[in-house]
Amino acid sequence: MKLGLFLWVVLICYQMNSTAQASDTIRVSSFGVLPNSFADAVTGVQNAIAQCKQKKTSVLYFEKGRYDFWPDRAVKKSYFASNTSRENDVVDKIKTIGLFFESMQNLTIEGNGAVFIFHGKMTPWAFVHCENLHLQNLTLDFERPSMSEMTLVKVTASQVVATVHADSKFAIIDNRLEWYGEGWKMHHYHAIKANTTTGVNTYSSWLPFLKSRAELIAPQTVQFTGNFSGLKAKPGEALTIRDPIRDQVGGFINLSKNIYFKNLHIQYMHGLGILAQFSENLYFDSLTVAPDPKRGRVISCFADAMHFSSCKGDIKIENSLFKGLHDDPINVHGTHLKITGIISPNHLKVRFMHPETYGFEAFFAGDSIAFVHPQSLEVFGGGVIQSAKLVASTEMELVLVTSSTDGIVMGDCLENISWNPSVTVRNCRFESVNTRGLLLTTRKKVLIESNHFYRTGMHAILIANDASNWYESGPVEDVVIRNNVFEECAYNSAPKNYVIAIAPENHQLVSNYYVHRNIRIENNFFKVYEAPLLSARSTAGLIFSHNTIAPSYLMKPVGDKPAVQLTACKEVTILNNHFTTKWLSFLQLEKMSVQQVITDLTIKNN
Repeated sequence: MKLGLFLWVVLICYQMNSTAQASDTIRVSSFGVLPNSFADAVTGVQNAIAQCKQKKTSVLYFEKGRYDFWPDRAVKKSYFASNTSRENDVVDKIKTIGLFFESMQNLTIEGNGAVFIFHGKMTPWAFVHCENLHLQNLTLDFERPSMSEMTLVKVTASQVVATVHADSKFAIIDNRLEWYGEGWKMHHYHAIKANTTTGVNTYSSWLPFLKSRAELIAPQTVQFTGNFSGLKAKPGEALTIRDPIRDQVGGFINLSKNIYFKNLHIQYMHGLGILAQFSENLYFDSLTVAPDPKRGRVISCFADAMHFSSCKGDIKIENSLFKGLHDDPINVHGTHLKITGIISPNHLKVRFMHPETYGFEAFFAGDSIAFVHPQSLEVFGGGVIQSAKLVASTEMELVLVTSSTDGIVMGDCLENISWNPSVTVRNCRFESVNTRGLLLTTRKKVLIESNHFYRTGMHAILIANDASNWYESGPVEDVVIRNNVFEECAYNSAPKNYVIAIAPENHQLVSNYYVHRNIRIENNFFKVYEAPLLSARSTAGLIFSHNTIAPSYLMKPVGDKPAVQLTACKEVTILNNHFTTKWLSFLQLEKMSVQQVITDLTIKNN
């Protein structure tokens, strides 16, 4: 009797739990959204999202297949997004969002291998004021990417013949090739040449094509006649062209927390890329940002793949591939704002300085700040925010808890140091990118481990910090770079083609002040085509040890260049590295003494 009663209770509980789980799964098919229908899925999916919002925990469930998202009925929201567009480029800042999630918690978006195809110029998805969201098992692409591509068939000083990719719509009007898409036409041009055989991508120009006479000589084949004497290209290479204005982003994470991505294949993103600002704890596992090999395109990203502006908590990117980008795969930074008014000892007016970053609240009550001299990047004080108000798109007013503005002058900068993340980038591959691999400036712990950087056009890793150009903050205090492979990187950066560059933009050096600290580069393998390996400026506690450096002959080495260039650094250790060629074996110092270096390399002073 007791055993039977027990089993009956267990069965009832199991059935109740199963019913609860089933009721928490919202199938988009219940809202008329069916795979492979080629119909606009926007309205039905937004209705399904609204149903999920009514539940404490839910799963938004897609069956496997193709889903199309068009801009006509998409959510239109105005957001100022970091590092995107200038005021004159995009006045209204409206984002056209295919899947919009706002003020939602405990949601899993389950793709089951579905393919989302976006049309026109859109922001595919946005998470705003969300917490505990999972996005998984999806492929994202565009029907007509905003990137146009063509393969060069013939190149002479006066003529070029090219085959245009089938996804790149064009028309020849008055003997001129015009690129167009679903609801748009290209007006500005940014071109990058991609060699798909070598993986080497370099800057190019559309200008000679713009001035040439275009003629369709076969299906998808165009003959250009004009002055191509300055075009450095050869048959077989692809020319990739986009309008550089960043009107949308590839995905938007704003004021959100605990966001997880797994098994996403992003075959094209229009705009900046996945942009996260003022968000906390972001996790990416098994992310593939690369063109679909079946469609034969070269470029997967209009600009950056992932951009993190003023985030905190953990950012983890693991087991991922980044291939075919027009800009940096990963960029992590804060923002320096300039002090433009001292209203009272604890009341400041501050301004966004870069024209592509402004309009969002950069400080919140309770945040800690650091004051910075912009020319030296010296941190000379701090405070806590009592209140913050955005008074104009480029200006904020801050009230501090205490009067701590002694020594501050107009033109000094400040940084929000409460919004600094720890960053882990592990088991990832970076290739076919003409710019850098990673840009990282954060005060929290950074681990770059077991990655493969293959022929990144610029520095594989750049640690910057500036308050006079991009105004991207800030100093690093704990960085470990270990067990990575760096292969033939920085070919676009000569003569300063260092594989790793620690390059704060402090235009004035301050005695006994160092911008960056505690950077350890250990147990990595470098395959380099030329001597420049590592540069560091204004860095204390730099260790470069137990690395293996081997030569490559991707390009012919030019000149007598140092393997390591140090400027105004201290407490540097360069020991126990294995160089397999003699032309990589010396160190150059500037504005520092040899007593600040422990090394087994030959030292040359400037």
